[in-house]
Amino acid sequence: MFQLTFFSFILAFFLSTQARAASDIEVAGDMLQIIIPSIAYGTTLYLDDAEGENQMYKSFATNLGVTYALKISVNRTRPNGGEHSFPSGHTSASFQGAAFIHARYGWKYAIPAYIGASFVGYSRVYANKHFTSDVLAGAAIGAISSFYFATPYKGVKISPSANNGQYGLQVSTTW
Repeated sequence: MFQLTFFSFILAFFLSTQARAASDIEVAGDMLQIIIPSIAYGTTLYLDDAEGENQMYKSFATNLGVTYALKISVNRTRPNGGEHSFPSGHTSASFQGAAFIHARYGWKYAIPAYIGASFVGYSRVYANKHFTSDVLAGAAIGAISSFYFATPYKGVKISPSANNGQYGLQVSTTW
């Protein structure tokens, strides 16, 4: 029951943007920002992955909370004159889903999701809803929220790392 309620919340929250979409590119971006995290969540249900499901809840809630807290506190004007441009919520949602797939199930499964998430970011700039910096910040917030909470389902996990000005990749595995 909780799964259905959670999924319904995702759809209701993000479908509200559909009515205001002006172009095919914008509509495609609006749809992908729903589809990508839905596929990530649906995968946890399909695989009966209760641990992954819990990690998805935490990742999704963290991403949503951070994104909207920043939108309200920064209140950057959008390129089209609207409010709450920074960071891009569409982009943070799509990258949260893509990064969750990556962190939990592996990078090869995440490639199409990352391509779709990148398109979402492009669609937001194309539609004059966000600046490139809004999109990049949204992508970072979404990805970080998933990499923070998600652990590998099976096999090897590759994640970005940063420590004292050094940047790289961290590789880990489970037995």
